Amino acid sequence: MIEPGCQAPGFILPDQDGNDVSLGDFAGRRLVIAFYPGDFSAVCSDQLGLYQEVLPEVEEKSAAIVGISVDSSDSHRAFRERLGLTIPLLADFHPKGEVARAYGTYSDEYGKSGRVLFLVDEAGVVRWAHRSPPLEVPGANLIFDAFASLDADS
Repeated sequence: MIEPGCQAPGFILPDQDGNDVSLGDFAGRRLVIAFYPGDFSAVCSDQLGLYQEVLPEVEEKSAAIVGISVDSSDSHRAFRERLGLTIPLLADFHPKGEVARAYGTYSDEYGKSGRVLFLVDEAGVVRWAHRSPPLEVPGANLIFDAFASLDADS
């Protein structure tokens, strides 16, 4: 897993609608990247549903959230519709897990990413990272504590 202080690896991935989204699209804003194992699992549904609930508060921090998994854009679109999400979901589908590998979150054993959060600052530097145990939803309080820590350092 890449450590805080490192430049966030760049990426260009298709979103749920097939539109390319890059790390550079978020330049000048903070970005929470939520790597998660897969669409439609109970824990991932709870995790992304929780982040959707706090999205307005995240946006008040001049930040955005994206979810990334190895699922396809079509799967992401159906998953978003089922949960009523507006958070962009990016498909690290082909080559499978390439971005997750760059961030150090991909598991060759399971063929998917671990449940890992990164907070990237306005300049594209990772300022905080958190890996959760497989079946544990990383709470929104972790994200807001990371914002507070970053704000205190500014």
